[in-house]
Amino acid sequence: NLAVALRVQDLLRFAGQPTVMTRTEDVSLDEGGDTIRARKASDIRRRVSMVNETPNAVLLSIHQNSLPSSVVTHGAQVFWNTEEGAEALARVMQDSLNGLINAGNEKHPKAIPGTIYLMKHVSAPAVLVECGFLSNPEETIMLQDPSYQTKLAASIAAGYLRRLAGEEVS
Repeated sequence: NLAVALRVQDLLRFAGQPTVMTRTEDVSLDEGGDTIRARKASDIRRRVSMVNETPNAVLLSIHQNSLPSSVVTHGAQVFWNTEEGAEALARVMQDSLNGLINAGNEKHPKAIPGTIYLMKHVSAPAVLVECGFLSNPEETIMLQDPSYQTKLAASIAAGYLRRLAGEEVS
């Protein structure tokens, strides 16, 4: 996740877009706690605060998916929160991913369930990009490849920039 996010940051900065990362190292943002659960809760609350304190923020949250019941499931998919502009961004970003990553296995963007704390509590348009399925052995190998990570990042950055330029996809 972090490797892809750092590549997205580099591409967006190259295109002249300011970025703020919730993290640049593989460390948690927690403020301590006695249990793993407490540290995770602290980490996610700090991420929400960072996004909500950033003027004109747009959250691009990058993740990996898993579906152990179907090891053949693969591909990148985008989810959006309920904030204005998020669905349009998700549609354009999914279109970019379908063209470069999912050719022949096109996905459709979906609304994120209200149970995802980060996406529910940020006050900015937000998309969650599931870059692939770690439960798929072939895709796991690809997701670890730096050139494939760059391809994912380029697709994500292109989707963001296309939407920023006003492009829409139905």
